[in-house]
Amino acid sequence: MTTTNSGRCDFLDVLEEAVKFKKPVTVELQGGESFTDSVQDVVTESGEDFAEFEQRGRVPVSQISRCEPSPRIHNTPSYDDKL
Repeated sequence: MTTTNSGRCDFLDVLEEAVKFKKPVTVELQGGESFTDSVQDVVTESGEDFAEFEQRGRVPVSQISRCEPSPRIHNTPSYDDKL
């Protein structure tokens, strides 16, 4: 399965937002493997886009078949939780 241009653009939007807001993402690769990690940067080299992950390292965006923000884990109580 190859990534379409619209899929690629959607993935880049999610990845760049994750960098900006320091939120982890859940990624599924074309081979079916999936992982959750923080995105450090999104770069383009020689016409290829890459996501730089904290734990995983560099992954070509063309190898991503699904990418979405990870749900936030609430492990600190807040006043809003009491409302």
